[in-house]
Amino acid sequence: MSELVEFLTSHRAELLARLSEHIVLVAVSTFIAAAIGIPLGVLAARRPVLARPLVGLANLAQTIPSLALFGFLIPLPLIGGIGTRTALVALTLYAVLPIVRTTIAGLNGIDRAVLECAVAMGMTPRQMLRTVELPLAAPSILAGVRVATVVGVGTATIASAIGAGGLGDYIFRGLAMVDPVVILAGALPAALLALAADGLLAVASRSLAGHRTSPLNRAAMIVAALALVTVIVASYPSRSTAAVVVGSKNFTEQIILGELLAQTIEQRSGLLVERRFNLGGTLVADEALRRGDIDVYVEYTGTALTALFNEPVGEPASVFDRVRELYADRSITMAAGLGFNNTFAILVRSSAAAERGLARISDLAPIAPEWRAGFGYEFLERPDGFAGLSRTYGLRFRDAPRVMDLNLIYRALAAGEIDVTAGDATSGLIEALDLTPLQDDRAYFPPYDAVPVVRAATLLRYPQLAGALRHLEGRISAEDMRRMNHQVDGLRQDPRDVAHRFLAGVSRGS
Repeated sequence: MSELVEFLTSHRAELLARLSEHIVLVAVSTFIAAAIGIPLGVLAARRPVLARPLVGLANLAQTIPSLALFGFLIPLPLIGGIGTRTALVALTLYAVLPIVRTTIAGLNGIDRAVLECAVAMGMTPRQMLRTVELPLAAPSILAGVRVATVVGVGTATIASAIGAGGLGDYIFRGLAMVDPVVILAGALPAALLALAADGLLAVASRSLAGHRTSPLNRAAMIVAALALVTVIVASYPSRSTAAVVVGSKNFTEQIILGELLAQTIEQRSGLLVERRFNLGGTLVADEALRRGDIDVYVEYTGTALTALFNEPVGEPASVFDRVRELYADRSITMAAGLGFNNTFAILVRSSAAAERGLARISDLAPIAPEWRAGFGYEFLERPDGFAGLSRTYGLRFRDAPRVMDLNLIYRALAAGEIDVTAGDATSGLIEALDLTPLQDDRAYFPPYDAVPVVRAATLLRYPQLAGALRHLEGRISAEDMRRMNHQVDGLRQDPRDVAHRFLAGVSRGS
């Protein structure tokens, strides 16, 4: 607990920023959902024939897993891309269903005698809705808003995967570092926020139920507060006014490289930099770059060739030039390499390697039917991943490979939950967890040189950016990268501090 308190204290400014982003995401999406859901609920209550299809459509949105929904939205024009806009669309879709349902239930639960009295008094349908039905149904409607708000607080943590910020940044960072303190730094405030929002709305609901004189006025105050937040964020762009937006994928090395880029640009060019780290993966980062949601991130040549451009691997020496040409066709400039090749490493426990005499991947073939394999999500799907590896080496494992997050897979291997996996050759956990990489004796994997890729339009707008990126050319060796990864994963150091110390050393050696 003391470690958590120390972390929250030392990161209080960042924590407040992430908390503010989280509140805005939830408040705005809930208000938009209420603005959509309450009229739909009224329409469905007035015309029962529409109730089933309306609720069915809202149910359909609820059945889509949140990460999948974000993935569907990213390529769409106008509402897609990465950042706040896409997150708000997804969160709104999730929030609509409970509000529609409780609005229908509240209106249908009104005593018919009350409605008949209103008709006898000569009220029009619109007057009845405004002065009788909505006031009486308000507690039920607000109960739906409570549910939508609490669900939104939890779901908004996942929005960090598409660069929307919020408390999920800490959760994803903690998963990348396998650090429970950092995970709790995001999860605990999110839980407290959900409880606080639920408590405040519960008080408002009881107030509405106990004071029938002006419930709509009380409800209007709540809605007005949410509307105010919406107005503030209405002009909030999907990217900030920073000159350059630096992105990264969602694992430790990428976060460190993102910090190295961001700090180098700040120091060497004087440009204002925004960080959008922990993007969902290769395809999400590439889509963000092409759409202009980010300006630069670090990619790997072999990954770009196979996963982004769907080209077979030819001569390893030609991969770098070929990938540069393919990026140029997309108006993206591939800068000079950072100096290391982060190829895939097929890993086993060192004790098992010594016991079974394993040194090469081909040595696995005879014992693979006895062993359990586990791989990251991308490795199972990408063209240079598991399918091609198993064909090249004739690998047939005991069961279908288990799928898990890349950041957790090293520890699963060390703990004996699986027997073989594919990791990063530069991972600091290989040595820390006593794992052994096997030699790729049939040269299956292409070179994975780490290279910054940057939008050509950004380079034209800010010529000084090119000079800043050149400062990192060839400066990071594989040993440097392993050491920095170990400092974050093994020693629990902050990626920003690790990058700062490395750049200070580079400057002294210049």
